[in-house]
Amino acid sequence: MTVSAPFVSRVMEVEKDWIDYNGHMNMAYYNVLFDRGADEVLNLLGIGAAYARERNLTIYTAEVHVCYVQELHQDDKVTVSFHLLDSDEKRLRAYQEIRHVDGWLAATSESLSLHVDMSGPKVAAFPEDVAANIEAMRAAHSRLPMPEQAGRAIGIRRKATA
Repeated sequence: MTVSAPFVSRVMEVEKDWIDYNGHMNMAYYNVLFDRGADEVLNLLGIGAAYARERNLTIYTAEVHVCYVQELHQDDKVTVSFHLLDSDEKRLRAYQEIRHVDGWLAATSESLSLHVDMSGPKVAAFPEDVAANIEAMRAAHSRLPMPEQAGRAIGIRRKATA
């Protein structure tokens, strides 16, 4: 397995049906793009759709934090990067960015995913072959700086009153 750091998806295009009444891409479809980019990584790691069908094991998303930075419009072309921030025997923590092909940042996403045995369903350890692929990616991505957006929390900052 060849690991790029970060992984960058194929070029994808904003579809006509994704545009809302405000004239830009609806917030739900940013998640579609993040998901499609993640699917490319899961296939690379050996835990994509075929893995679910053949081994009855899969990945469930437990938590996601999305930041919308700049609007996307119909026919915009983008890539989705994937930076594996951390992993353990059952979980993946990832940071993704959607970037317009011109280079500007459209959105970021940080997620926590669980490895699931669908016979339960229950959270389960990655098999050794998959764990080795994940460790190879984690090691390659550990050389990348921690993204500034990673680890953010949602809150309202109030000004102190006198």
